[in-house]
Amino acid sequence: MAAALENIPLPARGDVLDAACGAGHTGLHFASLGHKVTLSDIAAPMLERVREAARQRALLVETREHTAEELPYPDGSFDLVTCRVAAHHFSSPAQFVRESARVLRKGGFFLLIDGSVPDDQPAVEAWLHEVEKLRDPSHARLLSPRSWRGLCAAPGLVVTTAELQPLKQPDLEWYFETAATPDENRKQVRALVAEAPAEVRAHLQLSEEGGKVVWWWPRLTLIARKADDGSRS
Repeated sequence: MAAALENIPLPARGDVLDAACGAGHTGLHFASLGHKVTLSDIAAPMLERVREAARQRALLVETREHTAEELPYPDGSFDLVTCRVAAHHFSSPAQFVRESARVLRKGGFFLLIDGSVPDDQPAVEAWLHEVEKLRDPSHARLLSPRSWRGLCAAPGLVVTTAELQPLKQPDLEWYFETAATPDENRKQVRALVAEAPAEVRAHLQLSEEGGKVVWWWPRLTLIARKADDGSRS
């Protein structure tokens, strides 16, 4: 996050929307920097957690309950729209990006951080998608950097950064517990791990460490900017 912020020049008190905020870590961080932050999520219990965390930290924020694909804000409302580790659940990433572009001011920024899949690695993409869908049925799709670039280009967002960085998944059993994965699904994931193709093992560094199954997820940090003049260049 800190590295990404170096490439996002915001006003001293910018208007920030943290979409699909979850527990609110990203939005609360921007609030701590003095920005005016709206945190939104489809889940009311998560927003209550956000409000409690904000109270504990003496931060003033606004919370709104809605989907990421339909943003109930006027055009040009925000200097920054962020979304961290949530977009792979969305029913329509394309609609989310279009809505994000619409509510951004000219010159505003779009920041996406999420699990991803490498370009031109269909076996790796297929394996990761199958594993994640079994672990958590709410999963929709991991998109590659090229796919996200295309989604951003359509509504006129100019991508300035799109970097994949490895993030260690340190324990398959912990990974199951976080999503309360059913026993039958756990069995199927373990079979996928045991039978993973060599290219998947190599690309994801899939292995065992101290009796634990580990691998390295590709995580995408993407920054895009809405052109000042409304053009796409």
